Amino acid sequence: MTDKEFKAIIDELWDKFWSSGISNPISVVEQMTYLIFFKMFETQEDLKQKKAKHFGKTRKYFFENRENLKWSNFKQLSADEMLKTYREKVFPLLEEINPALRDSVCLITKPSLLDTAVQTLDKMDFSDGNDRKGDIYEYMLKKVSISGQNGQFRTPRHIIDMMVKLMKPTTKDKICDPACGTGGFLCGAYRYILEQGTSEDFKYTSPIFGDLLSDEDRKNIDNNVFYGGEFDPTMYKIGLMNMILHNIKTKNIKLQDSLSKDTDEPNKYTLVLANPPFTGNLDENDVCPKLTAIVKTKKTELLFLAKFIRMLDIGGRAAVIVPTGVLSTDSNAYKKLREKLIEENQLEAVISMPSGVFKPYAGVATAVLVFTKGGKTDKVWFYEMENDGYTLDDKRIPIDKNDIDDIIENFETKKESEKSFNVTLEDLKENEYNLLSSRYKKVEYVAPNFEHTPQEYVQILLEKERQSIKLLEYLQEKLGGLK
Repeated sequence: MTDKEFKAIIDELWDKFWSSGISNPISVVEQMTYLIFFKMFETQEDLKQKKAKHFGKTRKYFFENRENLKWSNFKQLSADEMLKTYREKVFPLLEEINPALRDSVCLITKPSLLDTAVQTLDKMDFSDGNDRKGDIYEYMLKKVSISGQNGQFRTPRHIIDMMVKLMKPTTKDKICDPACGTGGFLCGAYRYILEQGTSEDFKYTSPIFGDLLSDEDRKNIDNNVFYGGEFDPTMYKIGLMNMILHNIKTKNIKLQDSLSKDTDEPNKYTLVLANPPFTGNLDENDVCPKLTAIVKTKKTELLFLAKFIRMLDIGGRAAVIVPTGVLSTDSNAYKKLREKLIEENQLEAVISMPSGVFKPYAGVATAVLVFTKGGKTDKVWFYEMENDGYTLDDKRIPIDKNDIDDIIENFETKKESEKSFNVTLEDLKENEYNLLSSRYKKVEYVAPNFEHTPQEYVQILLEKERQSIKLLEYLQEKLGGLK
């Protein structure tokens, strides 16, 4: 099924929800996510059974003695029986799967709507190797009128993959996204770890098998690798379901305000991957004082950057997205935080991205900051991404121009090119720690390519002057000495 066909199905289903009285766009996303989760959970359970059998292990099948609640059987019920079963038996399963979903509420009241939604989603294949669930979330959130407020939109998959590949997470990492939303960064890191732990025999299977991972690796992945926080209850539940369907254990994913005084976690993580809310001011009384001690501000983009620094253990790494205002704003809070980032940590790279990367949600220009906690910055690698593989308008159509592979290939060596260069600590200090690439980009003077030599131009000008004199003399003669 093509992307166009997927979107057409979502559009049609969206209209069905709307006409049936579920008019809040976020509620539509939430209700559709429950159904996608329910459909995919059976597939995931069957896959776990196959994996257990492959490794000679036994496990209890979730649908044992309740086969009637499997999607494959549920979809065959009559509309009335389907709605009764869904509300009374399926929804309690959500809490059993994950206690954090206990407050989930079914807003579907019409049997015909549920039956239409079930039959429609049943036609959609979510296991074709693409991140279809993520694509659907992104497309649905595009349709939400408040999308983009409070950071509630999905970071594009290819940008997540770029940042993950730059960081190369392992089973030994403690990875956190304190503003995790739908869980894209954590899913991306999990996918990368599985890929690195998969032999050639299973390299191209879907889903990725991870057959080279040891029991210790898998135990660590389940308990000690993935952490996250999200303050919006709806996005939190959507993120939980997304991560569960990616086989990520979610016991360390919390519903919380990661900037509050109750969520201070200093020196805890080895890797932070995040795209936090860009805009907004907070009540200083609610913010963790340890963060305002780092930077005196109400700006969420600055407080989150301070949070990243504080939550990393010494030697821990981060790849995070910030608006370009963080790079260059002249106010005291911005300058102080940049100075701390550079002087007390190792800032490795500033990868500027074109403003169209987050369209149609927002047109703000952004950059990826890559840094390690502790140490000192000697030089910073700047890369000016011009293309990310898509047009930079609202349509975001795929194109051939793409700088991402070049960024990944040259990140470790910090190779210089037409789009990349290194800036020393001394230069950064001289420019008050400004991190806007245009401040440092060297512009080489290219002499114009003249058609004639200077001597030839002199002769041309003299000849034009002679012609002008002759023309003037001619006009004076004809017009009776007009001066």
